[in-house]
Amino acid sequence: MKKRLSRITDILARYPAGRGNLIPILQDIQGEFGYLSEETVEELERLMGISANEIYGVVTFYTQFRFRPPGRHRIQSCQGTACHVRGGLQILKEFEKRLGITAGRTTADGKFDLERVACLGCCALAPVAAVDGEVHAAITAKKVSYILSQYGGEKGRKKK
Repeated sequence: MKKRLSRITDILARYPAGRGNLIPILQDIQGEFGYLSEETVEELERLMGISANEIYGVVTFYTQFRFRPPGRHRIQSCQGTACHVRGGLQILKEFEKRLGITAGRTTADGKFDLERVACLGCCALAPVAAVDGEVHAAITAKKVSYILSQYGGEKGRKKK
C-alpha cells in the first residue's frame, strides 16, 4: 500500500496542481498499475482535493479507463464496416462463446480481456482481430479456437 501511494505521489509530482491535469494523471496511474482501483481514487481525492464523484465521472466517461485488473492477453475484435460486412459480429460472438464472457469483460482466470473495437485499420484483411497487438486476418469461427490455443486459451482451460 505504501509503495502504491509513493508511486501515485511520484506521478502527481510531474504535473502542476489542478483539475486540468486529471486525465493525464489518471492515464499515468493506469499505465503504472494496469487499472484504477477504488483505493487509488480515494488517494487522488485526498491528494488533489477533487471529489471522488468528480474523478469517477471522468473515469466512467472515457472508455480507456478501467476499474478491474487487465487480463494477460488483450483481444480486440474489429467491428468496422469491412469486418462487419465479412462476419465480424459472428467472430466476436464466437470469441464470447469460447471465452465465456461478453465484450468488455475479463475471463475469470484473468487470462483474456475481450474488446469490441471500431476499426483496427486492416480493412483489406477483414474480418480481423488482434491479440496483444498481433493481427489475425481473414478469421472464421473455426479459427477462433486455434487463435485462443496459441495464447494458452480454450484447450489450456479445458485441461485445468
